[in-house]
Amino acid sequence: MRKFSPDFTINIDTLDSELNVRENFDIIKREMLINSHRVVMYYVDGFVSAAIMQKLMMHLSTVKEFGATEARTVEDFVKQSVPSVEVDACYDIDKAEKFVLSGCSLIVSDVFYDGAIIVDARSYPARVTAEPENDKVMRGSRDGFVETMLFNTAMIRRRIRDTNLVVKYASVGESSKTDISIVYIKGKANPKYVKEIEKRISEIKTDALVMGHQSLIECLIRHKWYNPFPKVRCTERPDSACASILEGSIIVICDNSPEALILPTGIFDFLQETDDYYFPPFTGSYLRIVRQLVFWSAIVLIPVWYLLITNPHLMPQGLEFLIPRDAGNIPILAQLLIVELVIDGLKLASLNTPSVMSNSFGVIGGLLLGDFAVQVGWLSADVIFYMAIVSMASFTQSNYELGYAFKFVRMITLILIALFDVWGFVAGMLIGIILIATNPTINGKRSYLYPLIPFNWDALSRLVFRRKKP
Repeated sequence: MRKFSPDFTINIDTLDSELNVRENFDIIKREMLINSHRVVMYYVDGFVSAAIMQKLMMHLSTVKEFGATEARTVEDFVKQSVPSVEVDACYDIDKAEKFVLSGCSLIVSDVFYDGAIIVDARSYPARVTAEPENDKVMRGSRDGFVETMLFNTAMIRRRIRDTNLVVKYASVGESSKTDISIVYIKGKANPKYVKEIEKRISEIKTDALVMGHQSLIECLIRHKWYNPFPKVRCTERPDSACASILEGSIIVICDNSPEALILPTGIFDFLQETDDYYFPPFTGSYLRIVRQLVFWSAIVLIPVWYLLITNPHLMPQGLEFLIPRDAGNIPILAQLLIVELVIDGLKLASLNTPSVMSNSFGVIGGLLLGDFAVQVGWLSADVIFYMAIVSMASFTQSNYELGYAFKFVRMITLILIALFDVWGFVAGMLIGIILIATNPTINGKRSYLYPLIPFNWDALSRLVFRRKKP
């Protein structure tokens, strides 16, 4: 901790040097003379509210206590003469510089011999809250988290007006000094787990959280690269985040990221959607069951089909129609892997296509490529049909990372079936189960397979069926 010097000139020289006032055009140094005393203000242009700061400057110019013997400390002057909603005395010069770079205004004067004044008059540039693109609902609220942490915590406070709601602050990154909020309800969240999360965040040693919440996840979990399953569930919806908080979960919000992390997380948490809770319990349960049946069946659909057509003696009677009439000129395994890659290529191309044309591009591109590939004999129509089913099934849940994890397991299983037939299918399924069971998460003592392992029927039934709110 570096305290402010009693010498006003030394403080100004230090701040000028470390904030690079002469080189940075957006860091403003505003000097004033009030009652023969020097006052210097530091702030970042674009972060402060001009109207608030102008009123504050006008007020300071009329303060009669400047130079008075009873107002020689920062604490006294803040209490007597700074009428701002968020204002505090600061005695640490490093902390003061951090506040300036975070958007606050710093006031230094030769009247104060022991510190400076921090005024929070921030006005962050932010987009308007809108419904998240990847988590839409047919009914319900249409707001979503934005890149400004303060706005996100306010949206949570608007929904949970409980005095036990705790929003703790942390800072991560030597260079970025990214703001982090840990949100939970005291009495519902596990206190040991809360301390564990706080400890892990405080122990993060990194230069910057360049990619926001994803960088934070990678700092919190030192996982092995070959396990593709998601470690943390994220949401851009305030209503979903608040529902998780009320259930005892912990929410971690990272500044500059519109997604909130929900902790702890299990594999079954990804298969419930916000839309389930905006319908009556019977309809919500039906939608949830359909989603899970479609998603889980799509994982084994292609491997089972490939296993049956490569081993006709295993095919039950009456299912002979599954064997392609025209298998194409390329081996079926190569066709399946090529279509997997082509689908991802279409997704990437659609992302880089202007929004007005993206939907048309995806539909037309898929139809044209598939039709021409069948006509020239590259692909079988059966392959395109089954892969289309799997592709649509992957969109029944909103987490892309989970969809790609099962895609990788599916591709590995297909290769193993080509090498070892039935035993390859068994090995592929076991690899998927092992990856899920050993997936490292920030779950404390809770398993990634909870509530299946350890078994908890009440919690499992709530994930499978949409229960009526008591």
